[in-house]
Amino acid sequence: MTAGRDLRWVQVEQDDRGVATVSMNKPPVNALGSEMVADLTAAAAALSQDSGVRCVVLRSAGRHFCAGADLKERQGMSVEQVREFVPRVAGAVNGFASLAVPVIAAVRGAAAGGGCELALGCDLRVLSEDASIGLRETALAIIPGAGGTQRLPRIVGAATAKRWIFTAGMFGAAEAWADGVADQVVPDDKLDLAADDLAGVIAANGPVAIRLAKQAIDGGSGLPLNEALQIEWEAYQGVLDTSDREEALKAFAEKRPPRFRGC
Repeated sequence: MTAGRDLRWVQVEQDDRGVATVSMNKPPVNALGSEMVADLTAAAAALSQDSGVRCVVLRSAGRHFCAGADLKERQGMSVEQVREFVPRVAGAVNGFASLAVPVIAAVRGAAAGGGCELALGCDLRVLSEDASIGLRETALAIIPGAGGTQRLPRIVGAATAKRWIFTAGMFGAAEAWADGVADQVVPDDKLDLAADDLAGVIAANGPVAIRLAKQAIDGGSGLPLNEALQIEWEAYQGVLDTSDREEALKAFAEKRPPRFRGC
């Protein structure tokens, strides 16, 4: 990979496939304190402005994806400071969730509380076999505040989301797979390769089509079918005049891989 933008606790690198890798690197557990949240927010904002990005992988450079809130920092906050800070955490999660391109969470170790919410804000989740993931908030007499109560039900259904949130449990990779939170589970030493391979497969497809497909899926979620189908049709029209669509047809006729330019 080429050298990327460096923040204090987050590194961003992008390769020639258009795959950007965002690595959290604040040992020991990438706790979501104010500095980490600011770095994640800035990284997502920079990626949103980079037209060369086709897919994003969000990962940890250490043993744990993200153990959630920095409770030592949180203990020193007043109620008003917490009231101001929690939306900033949600904003960091939303920054990745709202990227026009697909985002893959590569989860190793613990993804707890806000760390789980960060993974839930991604489009896909690849977990290592040693991973554990869950929303621990009700055990701390609070509730998920960075999207967990809304994103988890949309992924797994209301009943399973209630079980996860009400019990405040941490679930192993196999359980996360069975419940539909994990899209792929791989051996621990294969996690980064598996996430990178998946990102490469996505990045090789038509960039405009991928962005519009994500837009259609997200935009139609929760709407009545007739309204959702209209959103799909509006998105479809966005690919009709692209050179990538013409290139795909030409490559098919010439029996060669297409060379997409994202326009």
